[in-house]
Amino acid sequence: MIVPAYSLRRRLLLLLLLPVIAIGLLALLDTWRDALATANSVSDRVLAGSALAIAERVVVSEDGVLEVDVPYVALEMLTSTAQDRVFYRIDGPPGTFITGYQSLPTISPGAAEIAYADSTFRGDPIRLAVLERAASSGISAIPFTVTVAETTIARTQLAQSILLRSGLRLALLMAAAAVVIWFAVGASLAPLGRLREAIGRRTSDDLSPIAHAVPREVEGLVTTINSFMTRLGSALAALRHFTGNASHQLRTPLTIIRTQLELAVRAKSPEESRAAIAAADEAVVNAERILAQLLLLARIDEAASDRIGFEDIDLGALAETRTADNVLRARDAGIDLGYEGEPGVFVRGDAMLLGELLHNLIDNAIAYAGQGAEATVRVRRDGERAILEIEDNGPGIPPTRLGEVRQRFVRGQSSKPGAGLGLPVVDEIAALFGGTLTLSAGAGGRGLVAAVDFEARPAPAPLPTPADGLVSRPLAAAK
Repeated sequence: MIVPAYSLRRRLLLLLLLPVIAIGLLALLDTWRDALATANSVSDRVLAGSALAIAERVVVSEDGVLEVDVPYVALEMLTSTAQDRVFYRIDGPPGTFITGYQSLPTISPGAAEIAYADSTFRGDPIRLAVLERAASSGISAIPFTVTVAETTIARTQLAQSILLRSGLRLALLMAAAAVVIWFAVGASLAPLGRLREAIGRRTSDDLSPIAHAVPREVEGLVTTINSFMTRLGSALAALRHFTGNASHQLRTPLTIIRTQLELAVRAKSPEESRAAIAAADEAVVNAERILAQLLLLARIDEAASDRIGFEDIDLGALAETRTADNVLRARDAGIDLGYEGEPGVFVRGDAMLLGELLHNLIDNAIAYAGQGAEATVRVRRDGERAILEIEDNGPGIPPTRLGEVRQRFVRGQSSKPGAGLGLPVVDEIAALFGGTLTLSAGAGGRGLVAAVDFEARPAPAPLPTPADGLVSRPLAAAK
């Protein structure tokens, strides 16, 4: 499944700009509330002044009723360029209307000196102020209420003007923030672009580590890429090495096979034909042996790349089994092959590769010890080390060549067919599992001792049995 690509720049811009826009809208909403409060505060002071001016002109007449001479200057205080309309109403004791607009709504100020409220009058929204006072007649005080109201056109225009100016400032700030964020994101992503260009300029065979300067947040990615390229380079090198070795080592057996088959076709007698076919068959066996060793080397390279899981292996049991498998072949070659070992010697590794290690050592002894020789496979524990030895009393290897024969495709002085991969394969498998291969002369300076030294592992705990308190049941009864 292909995951669709997305733009990191666009994602960063959205994640940064959307919160800025949201904060700007919240700030604009708060500004609108403040603008309304400011407009109401300014206009309410004028309404209060007008109500106080009217209240000062309310007096008690000689017949004990309230009279008022409305000072129109007080109403002119409320006029504005917005052409707001002004209304007033004066009421005496409860239920007594004195003058003004009788249908104008009013409220009770309660404990406040002046009360303010929003309402509607004749279909228009209004803001009204209500003032309660009492006029003294010399004998008693007569309460009255002054209500002054105006339409809200000027208030709305003032709030809108404040909001507009604040909105423009916020818009400029948000635009400046967007520009800064745009350039900041671009500058922050620029190293990724330079890294992409640096990788793009590389040739197809350039797998060297990336040494380009990158931000800390990308160092992990670059480290992972470098690790991958190192593993890829190792895999490609192993593949080239395998291909080169295979083409070089298989060329001779294939040439022999072709030559012998041609000789078989041209043979003048059945004996000559059978001899040519036998030589071709021997070349096929040699080619199979070479190819198996090359494939084994490839598997060792695969194990070295941590793609094969290791486990604790009973080296003694494995060595005993492999020795038994080769006893008949050793007898046919005139070699007495035996095994001496301690039980319960465990090492960490892969059973197949350790088996190939044993097979190569045994095969090497069978091939080069000579007829009538003795070869012994030993497994023992020496403190914290596990020792695997194969000793024979054959001609051995000259001391000056003990290091040389551990190299790939280097063979001893024997004329027997081979690719010179036996001991190098053993050396690489041993190194893969933390072991060391040493070659030395046998007892009395005769023969060869090939010893592999591993780190010993503790024996695993035995599995519980029914005698330990577990109940067994037939496999067919399990559900």
